[in-house]
Amino acid sequence: MSNSKNRDTFTYELKQGNKIVYIGETNDIEATEQRHKDYGKKFTKIVKTSNKMTKNSAQQRETENLERYRRNHKNKNTKYNEK
Repeated sequence: MSNSKNRDTFTYELKQGNKIVYIGETNDIEATEQRHKDYGKKFTKIVKTSNKMTKNSAQQRETENLERYRRNHKNKNTKYNEK
């Protein structure tokens, strides 16, 4: 299990074509991609959007990315983000 000081986490987006359908953070891109597929999320690619950082920093960046998305999309979340 990683602790909060390890730089092993990064942010990512799920995309359907050019459209962002999910914004998140993970330390295992392959497992995360498979989990999203298993949950039935429809997307064509997963894209890393940051370098590795601490989990706390990645969570903060994820929140900032979601806020930016909402500002640019009439205060709506991505298709699969709920927060």
